[in-house]
Amino acid sequence: MTYQAHKERYDRMQYNRCGRSGLLLPAISLGLWHNFGGVDTYENGRSMLRRAFDLGITHFDLANNYGPPPGSAEEMFGSLLKKDFAPYRDELIISSKAGYRMWDGPYGEWGSKKYLIASLDQSLKRMGLDYVDIFYSHRPDPDTPMEETIGALDQIVRQGKALYAGISSYSAPQTREAAEIAERLGTPILIHQPKYSMFDRWIEDGLQDALEENGIGSIAFCPLAQGLLTNKYLSGIPENSRAAKSTGALDESEVTPEVVQKLQQLNTMAADRGQSLAQMALAWALHQGRLTSVLIGASRVSQIEENVAALEKLDFQRDELDAIEDILN
Repeated sequence: MTYQAHKERYDRMQYNRCGRSGLLLPAISLGLWHNFGGVDTYENGRSMLRRAFDLGITHFDLANNYGPPPGSAEEMFGSLLKKDFAPYRDELIISSKAGYRMWDGPYGEWGSKKYLIASLDQSLKRMGLDYVDIFYSHRPDPDTPMEETIGALDQIVRQGKALYAGISSYSAPQTREAAEIAERLGTPILIHQPKYSMFDRWIEDGLQDALEENGIGSIAFCPLAQGLLTNKYLSGIPENSRAAKSTGALDESEVTPEVVQKLQQLNTMAADRGQSLAQMALAWALHQGRLTSVLIGASRVSQIEENVAALEKLDFQRDELDAIEDILN
């Protein structure tokens, strides 16, 4: 059956301005890091993308190495874009990245101009696109001059292969340096994608200020701490969870009795607010992280629906924020 997007898809979603730019991003975006690869069920991925767009999620976030195998998430997305979303391309924000190992030899990872431009060309081919909306340097390269990495992003934008340039996992000093180079070249950094959640708050130590000073937006990945901030771990580690499988995304050693106790206390707070733990964690990240958007992952449609419902209650009372700090500390 031909897909037709829901007519009221923009009614419930909140859209936030990304830094000092003209671009608005949905408060909740969908990442294709997991569950959209070649080893995953195609129709499940298709259902999740359709439902996400029907709920007003216009931003789909990918990277060259998402899968597994690497590249297969972009291939799946490209197929679904052609089948379902081609009529809606101008309503979508599609992003990709390069920085982690993608192919053999000295040019298959990090931040050289050679790698970044070659990788984006491959990503565009996999997705069947002429351009992506945002292209990121996926991680800072300690051995390549910042001028080369940011210069490659500038060249990519000027060539029309991306509309905007982004960075991911750069520290506050690295972000300031990248922003200065980008401004000088004439292609400002649009957005930074850091890891951030109740259990990983490193951006509060300077990065938030660096972003605001330079007019850069932000979108947090892992705002639910790889599923830790959901109802999965309230009684410890369940079978078939990421921690139980030791996939590297969430290690069993991270789910300590102390962490479980904190999760239980947070879950009680969330229930008092009329939310699930995941919904409160997303609302808190958007509030406390001063973020443009949070980047969720999903393995089924119901998770997307639950996460989007977090937008129904984003405000916190002062005593609620204080209570959360007491639990986390």
